[in-house]
Amino acid sequence: MFQIALGLVMAFGIGAFCRWFDIPSPAPPKIVGALLVISMTVGFLLTGHLIGAP
Repeated sequence: MFQIALGLVMAFGIGAFCRWFDIPSPAPPKIVGALLVISMTVGFLLTGHLIGAP
């Protein structure tokens, strides 16, 4: 649970930092790109769970 909370805090922190200093965001600007990143992450996590990776 701590890792999830830390990941969310870091994600919002990086996004806020990029917006504050007018740096291009390291995330895709379109919803399709964001969904691609989410689906890749879910696939990675699900496969790790299925093969029993630590």
